[in-house]
Amino acid sequence: MSLVRLKLLRNIQKCSVGQHWGDFLKATTAVNVNFPAPAAIRTATTFAKKENHLTPRSPAAAFNLRKYSCGSIGKTMEENCVVPDVIAKAPKATATVEYPCDIVVKPGMVLTPTQVKDQPSVKWDADASKLYTLCMTDPDAPSRKEPKYREWHHWLVGNIPGGDIAKGEVLSAYIGSGPPPDTGLHRYVFLIYEQKCKLDFEEKRLPNTSGDDRGGFKIAKFAEKYNLGDPVAGNLYQAEYDDYVPILYKQLGG
Repeated sequence: MSLVRLKLLRNIQKCSVGQHWGDFLKATTAVNVNFPAPAAIRTATTFAKKENHLTPRSPAAAFNLRKYSCGSIGKTMEENCVVPDVIAKAPKATATVEYPCDIVVKPGMVLTPTQVKDQPSVKWDADASKLYTLCMTDPDAPSRKEPKYREWHHWLVGNIPGGDIAKGEVLSAYIGSGPPPDTGLHRYVFLIYEQKCKLDFEEKRLPNTSGDDRGGFKIAKFAEKYNLGDPVAGNLYQAEYDDYVPILYKQLGG
């Protein structure tokens, strides 16, 4: 075979692979493929860098990324036991949660406390004529194995007109994830409820400079108290300890 012909064949092969490379990456991370462990980990890590700007710190973290490929938020919440640990019935709609640096939460994905330290934007299919309540809660405090402080709520806003959270009534200011060391992955659940009317909330207003009165919260009981019904939208991510957590604890007076 001539040298010119050999180079031509190589170029054709590269073009063919290049055209389908994106599909190949998605396929290898959306389904279980029996690669040898090192190859599988490299595939998951490469996909994570591209889609989530996140390099998993362990093989387990890498494969947790596949959990967000589920077809619905309801299925993801059931797979991650948000139903029944937090709520009895999962919402049908997925809320769009976006953190600074273009980090968009895909249901069930693994993030770090560093990535979620600032308040995100949350959007859902809101009716401009209605009011909503938004909650972000952690059912795994201090750990999923021993959740004696279930739930530790991170954010609570009521009387949100339409989807404009900035105009809502902040009951508990946003605090990012702060899972203690050696407690594994925690689930951080976003839930949106549609209110029947404007509400007069009795709860103490909580700042983001203290962790007092955050633990022992139950969003299901809160929803029952104010007749909110089932959530209309939601999302969740997972996170475990990183070196930002001690900084957060100082912010909370710890």
